[in-house]
Amino acid sequence: MSLGDWSRPALFLVGHVPTSGVVTLEGPEGRHAADVRRVRPGEVILVGDGAGTRARAEVVEVGRAHVAARIDEVRTEPSSGPRITLAQALAKGDRGEMAVEVATEAGIDAIIPWRAERCVTRWDDGPRGAKALAKWRSTATEAAKQSRRAWIPEVSEPLTTPQLAQRLAGTTPLLLEATADASMADVHLADIDLPGAEIVLLVGPEGGVTDGETDRLVHAGAVPTRLGPGVLRTSTAAAVALGALGVRTGRWAR
Repeated sequence: MSLGDWSRPALFLVGHVPTSGVVTLEGPEGRHAADVRRVRPGEVILVGDGAGTRARAEVVEVGRAHVAARIDEVRTEPSSGPRITLAQALAKGDRGEMAVEVATEAGIDAIIPWRAERCVTRWDDGPRGAKALAKWRSTATEAAKQSRRAWIPEVSEPLTTPQLAQRLAGTTPLLLEATADASMADVHLADIDLPGAEIVLLVGPEGGVTDGETDRLVHAGAVPTRLGPGVLRTSTAAAVALGALGVRTGRWAR
């Protein structure tokens, strides 16, 4: 593996990426690098802060639960434009984490857990809800590392439908719905080339979005949009939409 490779080496997270010298992986990242990935001196790895900066580095020392690597090159990558945020309805079982994982791998910039009316899963405001939110955040982090992403998506506090409708102000919201008239291929994406532009993908629960919720979201500016002839699960819809938007907005070209 060459020092010039930015896609194949494993990515490990640090609080700060130095511009030169030696960086040391300790704690969970050090244990993962030394004991799970079993990196060796001379191997090339990536270290990143999850906020746009990554460095290519050569391992110089491996110890018990720690790894030291010499910085070779540092890159700071701007976030992709337009920004794309996913409002993902809470899903039963592991489908919620699956949605977060595949959306992160596909390039989502931020995730809002959505307390839609027909969600079977309910996050309370106590320890159980905090644990579920922490799981989504951990899933986003691990998926970003797997994808060698410079940016880790922010996973915010959960919102109800009325709160989400308020959050849509100033954005281009797309309510993904299999029966919608407009398709992702031809829906109008307003002002997406302007600085600070944001697209919000609204993905409802398996049982669908209620008529009342749809009316509220459409009133807030959301455009019902279908992805294709089939019906996708809540865990995969966002990733498919991101693929289409990657082409339509030029995010992939950049």
